[in-house]
Amino acid sequence: MRVLVVEDDPVLLDGLKVGLGLAGATCDVVSTCGDAEAALATSAFDAVVLDRMLPDGSGLDVLKRLRGKGDRTPVLLLTALDETSDRIDGLDAGADDYLGKPFDLEELAARIRAIARRGAGRATATLAWRDVTLDPAAMTAARAGEPLSLSRREFAVLSALVERRGAIASRAEIEDRLYGWQEEIESNAVEVHIHHLRAKLGREAIETVRGLGYRMRGGS
Repeated sequence: MRVLVVEDDPVLLDGLKVGLGLAGATCDVVSTCGDAEAALATSAFDAVVLDRMLPDGSGLDVLKRLRGKGDRTPVLLLTALDETSDRIDGLDAGADDYLGKPFDLEELAARIRAIARRGAGRATATLAWRDVTLDPAAMTAARAGEPLSLSRREFAVLSALVERRGAIASRAEIEDRLYGWQEEIESNAVEVHIHHLRAKLGREAIETVRGLGYRMRGGS
């Protein structure tokens, strides 16, 4: 997943970036309403973690403007305001979920996976292609019941391809899953990860569509 985290507490922001990264997410982080709206206008995210109270305004206003544009990106509101009326206001403004501070990082990661899964139209928590299964929560993969040894980025590439169920994923789309804004993109990283996945799944598993990108070959 690629997740945008909007939080003005620098310590919490850093902790969220590290913790969600360990849970398999690629995180971009900002601390103001203005930066959040700029990020959402220029990049695609699987989910947004949005603090309700920000230095230059309310996260609720960001959310309302986002929904007013017809943007359906899943949003989880994160806030110290946890009265019932606050939760109702957040959900009615278009939030997909709401979590009060303090919170458990594992619960937050699970809630993000859930709203991202619903946003992608998937009913199940696992991904599957032929005899390969992926568990995004545990970041584990298996083939015919036998564990597959995948690096974090190999897992991310394979997940991106399997999620599309035969549709083409461009190199840029895959890079978006692998790297945040401040990370240097290695020129041949996608090709290297595809090569390693083919070595583990079979050369015919991943098809190169010249000039467009990659897709899983057949199966479901």
